[in-house]
Amino acid sequence: MFGAPPLFAEPLLVGRPNIGDRATFMRHLEGAFDRRWLSNFGPVVKEFEQRLAQYLGVRHAVTVCNATVGLEIAVRALGLSGEVIVPSFTFVATVHVLHWLGLRPVFVDIDPATHNVDVDAVRRAITSKTSGIIGVHLWGRACDTEALESIAREHDLRLMFDAAHALGCSHRGRMIGGFGECEVFSFHATKFFNTFEGGVITTNHDDVAHRLRLMSNFGFHGLDNTDCVGVNGKMNEACAAMGLANLDALDGFVKTNRANYEVYRRRMAAIPGLQCIVYDDSERWNYQYVVVELDQAAFGLPRDILYRILHAENVMVRRYFYPGCHRMEPYRSGAVGAVPELPQTEALSDRVLAFPTGTQTAPVEVDAICDLLSCTQRQAAVVAERCSGSSAC
Repeated sequence: MFGAPPLFAEPLLVGRPNIGDRATFMRHLEGAFDRRWLSNFGPVVKEFEQRLAQYLGVRHAVTVCNATVGLEIAVRALGLSGEVIVPSFTFVATVHVLHWLGLRPVFVDIDPATHNVDVDAVRRAITSKTSGIIGVHLWGRACDTEALESIAREHDLRLMFDAAHALGCSHRGRMIGGFGECEVFSFHATKFFNTFEGGVITTNHDDVAHRLRLMSNFGFHGLDNTDCVGVNGKMNEACAAMGLANLDALDGFVKTNRANYEVYRRRMAAIPGLQCIVYDDSERWNYQYVVVELDQAAFGLPRDILYRILHAENVMVRRYFYPGCHRMEPYRSGAVGAVPELPQTEALSDRVLAFPTGTQTAPVEVDAICDLLSCTQRQAAVVAERCSGSSAC
């Protein structure tokens, strides 16, 4: 701090890729080479889909090239139109998909206790133009799926979930993946479980699964007949091979994430103004995100000054999901409709930090990060004075 070498010689990142057994990956990849079958629903993709469906306890798992395309296909498969209700506190892809497809995202606020969509706000946002709801299982913690499913039935709306964070997590004893009409998971390299790049759409509805498969392959039914408009959304064999290798290693990834999370939670409990989000021990979690809320009055510094201090020390924390989608373009300027007031979203986006974890972050490094946080908090008044207006802090 203040001109000294950074605490860590190499940056500690949020979302650095976890990598499973390389020999397992290469075995599956060599099989694809031997078959000369690299894409178009090969045996590796099919095995990966079967194992995912079994793991998640769902009837269908439709792999895709990435979760953004997965969201687009799901929106099309459900026939959404007009207005779709969605939380602003999410990664912008959730919202861009709607705008990209010519739909209007209707932003609603969140419950500050769960960080997930406020179901009462959803009810208030429904109009004659509303066709569906997209819930987001933020940090892997499930939305109030029961309430949202009840609202969808009452108003004859389609319901889907962005489950990008939630592989390996459960809700009331059920694995996330079978709620609503479909759920979309991300297997991007930054997720705790990755396929290099990719995703999967899961559903228990046979008709939805049929449309998803058609739409992920240009709408083809058979060799030369299209039943609908589709895109090239397929996962290839190499990505599926990575998925199979990482499925075998998934329990180890979770064990590492949990160990890091427990160190963060224990250490931060002793630092005024910092609060780790809580995971209910009665459910299954992937512990992918170590998310901390900062109380400026108790800690003594604004979140963004702490953010700059940590970055200067090569602790590359992230301000998820700053500043909220409704405060990004093209939504901020009102080009897609009136800009809503979302006080809970705005307050949370101004106080949240996500910390490094995963197999590339050791508990001793977590302890060092927490030592830095504790020292910074104790010297907050001095730090605030030196950092005021300084980009070097």
